[in-house]
Parts: sequence; C-alpha cells; structure tokens
Amino acid sequence: MSSLSVKDLQVDYRVSGGTVDAVRGVDLEVAPGEVVAIVGESGSGKSTLAQAIIGLLPDNGAVRSGSVRLGEDELVGRTDRQWRSVRGARIGLVPQDPAVSLNPVQKVGAQVAEVLRTHGLADRRSAPAKAVALLERAGLPDAAVRAGQYPHELSGGMRQRALIAVAIAADPGLLIADEPTSALDATIARQILDHLEELREASGSSLLLITHDLAVAADRADRIVVMSGGRVVEQGPTAELLAHPRDAYTRELLAAAPGLAVTDPPPPAPPIGGDTPIAEVRGLVKDFPLPRTSGSWRRGSLRAVDDVSFAIARGETLALVGESGSGKSTTARLLLRLADPTAGQVLLDGEDVTAVRGEPWRQLRRRAQLVYQNPYASLDPRFTVREVITEPLRAFRVGSSSEQAARAAELVDRVALPAATLERRPVELSGGQRQRVAIARALALAPDLVVCDEPVSALDVSVQAQVLELLAELQERDGLAYLFISHDLAVVRRVAHRVGVMRDGRLLELRPTAEIFDDPQHEYTRTLLAAIAGRRGELSAP
Repeated sequence: MSSLSVKDLQVDYRVSGGTVDAVRGVDLEVAPGEVVAIVGESGSGKSTLAQAIIGLLPDNGAVRSGSVRLGEDELVGRTDRQWRSVRGARIGLVPQDPAVSLNPVQKVGAQVAEVLRTHGLADRRSAPAKAVALLERAGLPDAAVRAGQYPHELSGGMRQRALIAVAIAADPGLLIADEPTSALDATIARQILDHLEELREASGSSLLLITHDLAVAADRADRIVVMSGGRVVEQGPTAELLAHPRDAYTRELLAAAPGLAVTDPPPPAPPIGGDTPIAEVRGLVKDFPLPRTSGSWRRGSLRAVDDVSFAIARGETLALVGESGSGKSTTARLLLRLADPTAGQVLLDGEDVTAVRGEPWRQLRRRAQLVYQNPYASLDPRFTVREVITEPLRAFRVGSSSEQAARAAELVDRVALPAATLERRPVELSGGQRQRVAIARALALAPDLVVCDEPVSALDVSVQAQVLELLAELQERDGLAYLFISHDLAVVRRVAHRVGVMRDGRLLELRPTAEIFDDPQHEYTRTLLAAIAGRRGELSAP
C-alpha cells in the first residue's frame, strides 16, 4: 500500500472578477493503513482538498502550486488519460450524496458492473455476478435483488452502500470518504462507518475521511486535521488533539459537536397536569393507501402513525426522535392539521380541532407555526428577507405595510441578524442565516407553538449550536412551546425537556430527557444512544 503525501498545496477557483483561494498551502500525510479525518465547516476547503487529491476539481478549479504524491508517483499535472490508472484503481472515492452520484436511469448492479469492466476486472458476461458479490461485500442486504433495482427504489443507506461497492471495486489502497453519512440517520450512519472500517481493516487500505463533525472524527480517526479558511489550523493524533486543542477554532468545533460537548439537560418544564396543554394529541392514527398489486382488486394500507398520544405544555420542548420512516414528521403534520388523521384527536389549547374547517381553522393555525429542515428550499428565492418574514402577516392581513415592515425589522433583530439582511435574498445568505430567517418568519404571527422539523440537520455543527441557542433564548423570553423533530439524540439533549422515541409509527417511550439518557427502557432507545457520534465505546447496542 502506498502513502499519500500533500505538500504546500494551493488550489483556487476562477470566478467573475478574479480568483478565490480555496486551499492555501496545505500539508498532509496519510500512512498506509491509517485513518485521517479532515474536519471543518462548509467553506473550509476540506472537500476541495479531497477533489484535488483525486483530480476531480470542477472546470473553474485548478492546482496552482504544490505536490500530491501517492507513493513515488506525482499526481499533480496528470492528464485525464493518466488519471485512469489512479482514479478507482489506486484511490477510491465515496461521495457525499448518493442521490446525485448514482445514475437515476441505470440499475444499481449495472453501475457497479460498469466500473469492473472499466478497470478490466470483468468482461460483459462475468460482470453482473461480480457486481452482486461487490454489493454483498459493501454490506447491501439482498444484493442480488438490489442489483436489479434503480437508485430511487433504495433507501439512503442502501444507496450509500452501493457507492461503497463502486469505490472498492478495484481494491484501491486509499479510500476518500467525503461526508459519507451526513445525509443519513444516526444508526444508519454508524452502520456505514462500521462497515467502512471493516473493509479497511480487511484490505489494509488507508482512509481519508472528510467530515464537518469532530465527534465522527473522534470515533473513527487515528489522526485529525482541522481546516479553516483553506488552511490547516491544527493537526495531530486524535486523543491528543481532543484532550489538548491548541487553536481557538478547534476548541469552538469541540464545544459545538453534540456528541462531544458535555451539557446538562434543560430544567424540567412546567408540569402538564396543572394547566391546559398548549397542544395535545390523543390516540392518533394515520393510514396511507397503497397501490393495488397486480391481479388484486383490494388495496392495502400503510400505518404511518399508530395510536400516538402526548401533550405539550406552555414553555416546554418535547422532542420526537427516531429514524426516517418512524412516523415523527407525519405526527407533526397531523398536529398542525396539514394532514387529516385516520383516527384520534388533535387539541389546541384544550379545543378539539380535529374536524375544524374553513376560516375557524385558519385562525387557529396562526397559533402554530412550522420551521422546516431545509431553509433554502422553504424560502421563496424571489423574495427579499423582508418579504419572506412579512408573508404570513400579509396572508392574515395583520397590520399596515409600515407596521409589517417594522415587525420584520424587529424579528430580524430578535434572531440576531443585521438590519441590512432585510434587503437581501435567501441565496445571498449562509445556511445558518437562512434558518434564522425561517425562524423569524415562524414567529411573525406570535404563535404559541412552533414545530421544528429537523431544523439543524442540514447545518454545520457550529451553526447548529448557534441556532439551538437561539431557540432556547426565544423560548425563555417568549414562553414558546416547541415540538422538536430529530433523528439525533445528541442534538435533542441540548434542547428538550422531554423525549418521545418513535419507531414504526408507535411511541415506544416518552420521558424526561435525563431519564432517557441515564436509564433508557427500550432496546431501540439504547440503539439510538449507542449511535451518537463521539460516544463510541460508552454504550453498546444490544
């Protein structure tokens, strides 16, 4: 196996008006069999560094100086033809987004087989069987069946395993995994990282892991390299760097990583028994009809929510946690009456709103607002921030134009954004700034309840911490109640007074946060706790 050596690497991008330095004088070493993690926020240059190493910079990117050596071979300056003997054969890449990286109109097995044929490892006749074997090696269940399916027919974790199969097809000595689990549930992410580790140990290959989360690096890496602003600000053995970080930026990342930060659960919420809950659901059920199968006149149904009951007190944060498909987001939609339940009741401030329609329900909706997962997709790109925030006020005809503008200015200040942000559009803002705008919009009508559906899962850990702190400040100041939807128990620990654990549409347990963490009652809860990045070894899943 060959070592990787990067010396004084400089990478820049051509943009209108000049160039942007994305990687500035980076030095990096990866020894045979070693796991090195590169950590940093979006824009730190870590993915650009990985792309430069494997020769996949975009057309407007270029290595301006420096060296990248794999063993004795220099990689900088290679032609496309020369890269063919390196890319895939000696360096494999597991990209971040399998939905983008896999061909949507080609079956998964055919895509793996194509890689085998490209590297001369199989002919047209033998490639399909070898592709199935590779998918099995990558940990894909029922590999023969999955090989005959298209990417959209697989879950996110399955698609990521298919990409791993592509990356290991030629048994490369170095694997580069660029945020391989950032879009996955915590339990699936752990399985993917465990399998990458098993493959690496079996083959003796090296792993360069790109991640924004120091907790993931702490679990997996022999050494950690911290990048900020295109530079390496600190690097060293994992245990030493975590115990004695020298750079202020590294200390900020450590403090922001939910799995590494030591935080106490919030104080207990006001008891529900004394006052009428601001929101309550009783025996909630939601069935979705399934398409008729061939030769059958009967339609089946999928039970997405199964007999769920809970109440949320004023000023309380109730978190619902679970993997994708557990029913937590559907439950939130039923609470907000964005969908009608098959059975059960929804109460808002003690009033049964399960069957309310028309204008009475529209007025009740003012009291419950939603913050979506993706702040970019949920904000109209044509609107300025002022128009985004005042949109609910215009919809409900609250105040004059000048009063609405004043309310927007007030809300921008409350979410700690500069006043100049009002005249900008979402595309001009960072992810954290866009999420703050989404929160400001949700507060425009002065609601009593805000449903936060994975509000920080798309953000860097340091930006996550800022948004979570903002939500806590707003709750303390205004007495807001939150229903907080998440698959990440480490994030939930920072904000929730109580936690409900959902799986397959059912509420498995609902208890105060401290009790969930200190004494989990259900096996599935213990599995979620064991999957928290940064806690590897503390807990073991049954």
